[in-house]
This record gives sequence, C-alpha cells and structure tokens, in this order.
Amino acid sequence: MMMSVVQLATVQAAVQVLDAAETASALLDPSRLRILTALREPDSSAGVARTLGLPRQRVGHHVRALEAAGLLTCVGERKKRNCIERLLQATARAYVLAPRLLGELGLSADEVRDRFSSTYLLAAANRVIEEVGALRPRAEAAGKKLPTLTLQTEVRFASARSQNEFLEELLAAFSELVSRHHRPDAPGGRTFRISLLGHPALAPEPPASPFPTQETTS
Repeated sequence: MMMSVVQLATVQAAVQVLDAAETASALLDPSRLRILTALREPDSSAGVARTLGLPRQRVGHHVRALEAAGLLTCVGERKKRNCIERLLQATARAYVLAPRLLGELGLSADEVRDRFSSTYLLAAANRVIEEVGALRPRAEAAGKKLPTLTLQTEVRFASARSQNEFLEELLAAFSELVSRHHRPDAPGGRTFRISLLGHPALAPEPPASPFPTQETTS
C-alpha cells in the first residue's frame, strides 16, 4: 500500500470556546463527537470510518456538517494508491460551550442573592468562561497574550472550626490586598476580575478492576 503526504499544515488551537448555537448543535451529536475526537490528529474521512467501524457515507455526511460549522479544517492531502485523500483535523484539542448559548435560561451572578450558595459559585464560573472566551480572540487578533492568573490547590481541614478560621483569614487577607492595590480612578489603569472559588473536592474514583466480578450461586 503506497501512501505519501502531499501537504500538511497544523493549525490546531489548544481550546476553542463555542458561542454560536449552530456550532454547538453540530458538535453535540454523539457520532460527530466520536469523529471529532478521532480527528484530533489528521486523518481522512475514509481513515476515520475504518477506525470507528462506521459506514463511509455516514462519516462523510458528518464530516461535511463539522466542516460547515467550522469545527474541522483541511490541513493537507495524502496520496493513497491512485487516490488523493483530504486530511482533516479538529480545529482545537478541546472545546468549551459559552454560557450565553442558553440565552435567558443561562445562570447570571447578577440574579443570585445568596453569594455563599453553590448557585452563585456556578454563576461566577460561568462569568469567567463567558468573559475569557470573549477576550481570547481579541488578544489573538491584536497579536498579544491574554494576561490571566489561576491559583488552585486543595486544603484538608481537620475540623469545621479550622475550616471557618481559614475562610475568615482568607477573606481578611483578600480584602486587605484589594484595598491596597485597587485604584478605580487611575489613568491608564487596567481592571481585572479576581474570583476566589471553593467547594468540597470530589474523591478520586477507584480504578476499574481488570477482572469483572462474577456472581456465584450455591
């Protein structure tokens, strides 16, 4: 089997935030999710059909829909026997759905009264996705790197009292730091949104046993 790459140009992003309903709709079809996952690395429609064990016509239909939605791009060609195959690749390694896709059903921090609730935490996380998703293409268009900061760790508290003391100290330190550096009227200044989010950590799932459990009868 003779096969040679005619052209290959990688244009894949690390992550892409999807903010159009049509694009999200094209992505969320289960078959298209499998195809897009397979095309994290360049391949042809025929190659994907072989890998996933799906009919070529079915894969071709989904590939055309994903290309039309801007989720797949042609990165080159390869010669296989007497045919030229188009090499396709997902436009990003991972995708995030923008909260604005839900319209009025989306969760907004401005509408949540209890700022210590899990609802407010989710709303704050949504706001981060929304704003960073909007800022990324602006920074890329300007040829600049988007300045961001992420601090994340885990703390195991010995007691509820220790947990409350930690939160009180954290809030006090945070408030003092903000008051020292916040200059709302500074000419030429730049405003940053700083979010502190905390929630109980999920316990890691135990690894699956390589040997399935069999029921016995006596």
